[in-house]
Amino acid sequence: MLTKKPNDIKSSEITPRDLYMNRRQFIRAASATAISAGAMLSGLDTSFNVDEARAGEKLGNVKKSSYSTSEKLNSLKDITSYNNFYELGVDKGDPAQNAKYLTTRPWTVAIEGEVKKPKTYDIEDIMKLSPLEDRIYRLRCVEAWSMVIPWIGFPLSALINQVEPTGNAKFIQFVTLYDPKRMPGQQKSIFGNALDWPYVEGLRMDEAMHPLTILSVGLYGEVLPSQNGAPVRLVVPWKYGFKSIKSIVKLRFVEKQPATAWSLQTPNEYGFYSNVNPEVDHPRWSQATERRIGEFLRRKTLMFNGYGEQVASLYKGMDLKKLY
Repeated sequence: MLTKKPNDIKSSEITPRDLYMNRRQFIRAASATAISAGAMLSGLDTSFNVDEARAGEKLGNVKKSSYSTSEKLNSLKDITSYNNFYELGVDKGDPAQNAKYLTTRPWTVAIEGEVKKPKTYDIEDIMKLSPLEDRIYRLRCVEAWSMVIPWIGFPLSALINQVEPTGNAKFIQFVTLYDPKRMPGQQKSIFGNALDWPYVEGLRMDEAMHPLTILSVGLYGEVLPSQNGAPVRLVVPWKYGFKSIKSIVKLRFVEKQPATAWSLQTPNEYGFYSNVNPEVDHPRWSQATERRIGEFLRRKTLMFNGYGEQVASLYKGMDLKKLY
């Protein structure tokens, strides 16, 4: 296994503290109250989670991919201990701490909407749809930090082709699990919810069919940890990280552009496309540079996160400052 010495990473080292606090101070209070009370009042299972034993399980027959970057990987500890996964809490360390609640067996993924072959897949069947590949991708968070992660997965197109979309299928809406007993960040709070649950995201059909777009079931040669979106998540490397929805339970093929969680929450800050773009700042901070986790100096952010050669043609003729 490729590992490096972990770094003690604080959110304040990545994003200026005033910006970070402005974004999260209210939802942190809501989530923290819900989680602490929820474990006592809502039936959260605090006993041993069999999925914790599965974490670390090796995935066999994984082939290398020509789509991988050769950049230095972040360590397994970086990747599994510094996360945005609000369903498990809003602080960076919350998902790892609360991962024990997220059981992922049994697990099903429903395919519905504008398809000729709607179906509900068991996770074991999902993992057999296509040969697994090692995809080393850059991940760029909208908060202006980044990592390099060795995902294991397969092209989303393999699943799409199985269900045969109709001519009316122009978009796909993705839906995360909603189960407050397994996702304590979804617990109701007197301060209100962090987001309207369940978390939803969307892609245009050509984005979903692009060979860089994958469903991930693992990382670093092992089964995907719960805090990273187990048992199956989306990875779209040229978009900001929140587009790569975690713990998927449903794909809905639709004709019209679907609603997405963050664009519903704050539409002036988060658009449908959310392509990495150093020329379009977030309303409250610059997107021109980023902090690679584990590095001291900031680096310039690349258009489409460095995947422009592969994906820029998808957006030919579009005003990317308006359609952010």
